[in-house]
Parts: sequence; structure tokens; C-alpha cells
Amino acid sequence: MRAIPLAQVWRGHLIENSHIGHAAVVDADGRLLAWAGDPGACTYMRSAAKPVQALPAVMRGVLEQYGWGEEELALMTASHRGDESHIAVLERMLATSGIAESELALPETLMLGEAPRERLLRADGERRRIYHNCAGKHLGLLALCDMAGWPRRGYTQPEHPLQQEILKRLAALSGEEEKRVERATDGCGFPVFALPIWRIALIYARLAAPPGGLDDAVRQATVRTTAAMLAQPALVEGEGRLATTLLAGGVLAKSGAEGVFAIGLPQLRLGLAVKLLDGSEAAMPTVVAALLRSLVASRHGAGAAEELLALAARVDASHHTIVHSDAGAAVGRIEPVVRLSYGEGPRFRRRSSDLA
Repeated sequence: MRAIPLAQVWRGHLIENSHIGHAAVVDADGRLLAWAGDPGACTYMRSAAKPVQALPAVMRGVLEQYGWGEEELALMTASHRGDESHIAVLERMLATSGIAESELALPETLMLGEAPRERLLRADGERRRIYHNCAGKHLGLLALCDMAGWPRRGYTQPEHPLQQEILKRLAALSGEEEKRVERATDGCGFPVFALPIWRIALIYARLAAPPGGLDDAVRQATVRTTAAMLAQPALVEGEGRLATTLLAGGVLAKSGAEGVFAIGLPQLRLGLAVKLLDGSEAAMPTVVAALLRSLVASRHGAGAAEELLALAARVDASHHTIVHSDAGAAVGRIEPVVRLSYGEGPRFRRRSSDLA
């Protein structure tokens, strides 16, 4: 199976771009319920893995050790934009953990968010490691290394005990064998995990609604991590982000670079994952809203039609689908064309070097 169009961009009377990709809807028990394209196509989770990467710290008592709460935990799962609220929590994490900023295996950089970056540049401010969007993850997991007696040195390397612990949690939630999880290096230096899209959806179903078979410590950590993200949506990605919109609506959500997006629907015990092959962020809200509406027409979402439609409307209201000129004139639109398939799922590819 190949990627299919999920959204199209119209300019005037012509289709200017077609965003192709894959999507999968899975329940917390691991059943593939709906899909578009190839749900077995493998892709790297990128930052969508951060809630899983935070679990070992929660399980081993890092929050209690340093007096951290929901804000710190939310930052550990975050791709922060460098807003003042983000930096304030990161400064507090540095102070309470005793970790020096220079120990973070991150480059000194500018903020990811445009507004805070411009403010820093106008003030002739200096680049810092905590301005990196993955700084919360690095800080929290360095603190775990101290608690567990693991060396800080080499904490981003795949063979480090920290990374082995993370891989173990990822395998448990995805249902994949550790040895079958393909790894590479993410932008922040951490190992990045490749999984079939349906398994990414499964992870988010289980983060949002942990099934009975999960180890009790893992279950408690997932509940706590998800609760922190839902309680602090603006800390996870920042204002104006699709994940923030959905988290504020009571739905677990996280983006990953290069067109990855994952959602966990607690009430329905469902996970949804999307991969846009061109890495687009602009088309993702349109695709996600369309997928939520598609679920309403299925037996899996019929019992929560009001919730799903409200979520889709929330996305539509917060993220424009109009293409504007540089002067602000409406010159086109982004339209969804995704259609979910239901019934007996396709046979899965275990690995793929070609998502198309």
C-alpha cells in the first residue's frame, strides 16, 4: 500500500499542492480500527516520543526528589517555544536539580518561537542551551541519571542505561520487541525511534487510556504524565500550536518533526497517528479535523460524536485553512481529502525505507 492524498492546497482554481501520507486509528488493546494509506509504514516518532521518554523519570521518583510538579513534568514532554513561562520553569529545574546548564548535551541556540526569538535578538541577548526546544527532556532525564546512579557522561548514547530504560518503556507501550525498534539520532542528540504508524497510534491510545495488562508502575506513570500535559497545554508546545489546541480540549496530543502527529482520545480509548510525507505543519490541522469528523461516522466514534465534532470545530476555529498573500489577501485554501478505511486491516510491513 502506498501513501495517499490527505489534504490539498488550492490557489485560485488549481490544486497547487497535494499532501500525501498515512494515518491509523488503533484502540488501547491494539486493534487497528481504521486507516488511510499504509498503517504499517514505518516512520521516526521524533518529538512525539517525548511523553514515553519521560516515563522512567516519573517511575523512579524524580518529581518527588526535586519537588517538581505538573509544570516540570509538562516541560519534560515539551517541544517548548521559548516563551517566558517555558524559560521560567526550566530555570527552576536547573536550580532545584543542581545540574549546570553546560552539562546539557545541547547546542547554545535561539528560541524556536518567532516572537521570543525576535525579542532576544532585539535585546542583543545571548544564545543558551535551555532555549533548545528539547531542554526540558534533557534536564529531567539528567536528573534521573543522578538519582539512579548512572553517569551523566554519554547520557544521549543508545548504550547508556537511561536510553535502555526508555527503549524498554517504548517497547512495552507499542507492543514491539526491543530488538525490532529501529533507532537513529534525533536533532537533539537522543536516540529516535522508528515504528509502524499504527504502533505510534497504539502508544497514544495506551498513554491516554492505559489498558489493564500494563505493569502498575507504568500505568501510574502514564496517568501522571498525561494529566500533566492536559493540565499545562501551553507548556507542552506553546500558544497557537495544534497540540496545544487539542490538549486544552482534553485530548492527549503531541507533534513530531517532519510531519508526525499523534493523538490519544481518553474517552474512546483510541489513538490516532498521522504522517505527512512532505513534513508539512500547515496542512496538519486540516487533516486532523477531518479525521476526527470521519470517526463520528464509524461505530467506534458514534458514542462520542458530540466530543469529536467539538474537537474538530475547536481545531477549525484555531487554525486557518485559508491561504493568504504576503499582503494578507485570501488567495486559496487548504482542503481535506482524507478518507478512512474500515474493516479487516491490511497486512503490515515490518520496516520500510520508503514511506511512499
